[in-house]
Amino acid sequence: MTCYLCETCGTQYAESPSQPTAPPARCVVCEDERQYVGWNGQRWTTHAALAGKYRLRLEDDDGLLGIGLPGDFAIPQRALLLPTDAGNVLWECVSLVTAEAVDALRARGGIERIVISHPHFYASMVEWSEALGGIPILLHEADQAWVQRPSKHIRFWRGDELRLSSDVTLLRVGGHFEGSTALHWKRGPRGATLLPGDALQVASDRRHVAFMYSYPNYMPMKPSDVHHMQALLAGYDFDDVFGYTWQRNIIGGARAAVDASFARYLRAIAA
Repeated sequence: MTCYLCETCGTQYAESPSQPTAPPARCVVCEDERQYVGWNGQRWTTHAALAGKYRLRLEDDDGLLGIGLPGDFAIPQRALLLPTDAGNVLWECVSLVTAEAVDALRARGGIERIVISHPHFYASMVEWSEALGGIPILLHEADQAWVQRPSKHIRFWRGDELRLSSDVTLLRVGGHFEGSTALHWKRGPRGATLLPGDALQVASDRRHVAFMYSYPNYMPMKPSDVHHMQALLAGYDFDDVFGYTWQRNIIGGARAAVDASFARYLRAIAA
């Protein structure tokens, strides 16, 4: 049986016992109004085909090891290795797993757990978990329905905050998805660090963040969700924000940049 991958969003689906050689009829992630079906129609690939075409990029991204696929496949997010007091955390996932990447992570002490911000980045999370020894995958329970490849390794958490250690806290910031999660890390590469997926997406000027329900379809986030996010983050200081992809980061002054972005957004959408 084969676990097919959507070529537009990179989500890996569970194998079908009834049709082990056929891809799913549709990608529910792409059919959602936050995403889109590729302009050439729904297309599928396999992990083996992906491995034959691409090599993972393993590079430093402002002090953290990043792992990502070339930008012409699916959503160009990259995963990050976070060496925290809660153990090594793999933040986010990508669609391809390679022996080279697994060896690089093991050489740095292995991975304690995988944490993912939202369903667009679930990618091949089960494949990664199994390659790293069956480690747990932490997802917010509000997004449980978006899991396309269930696994015993997935652990769902609830509420707005989950403390993993004295330095690491998961925050359900919501907005983009109901369970959209940010990770606050008190002792990042240069100090307190926020990793928000794309619930707060670092803008191209790297001096602001954006708040969108759908980025590709240009649907703004509801003001009530932005107010929730603003209130939740009010108690957390941070110097840096690491965005969803390579070098889309705000290094230094990130708390002030995020505060200014909240004010700018809420002012712009005020009736």
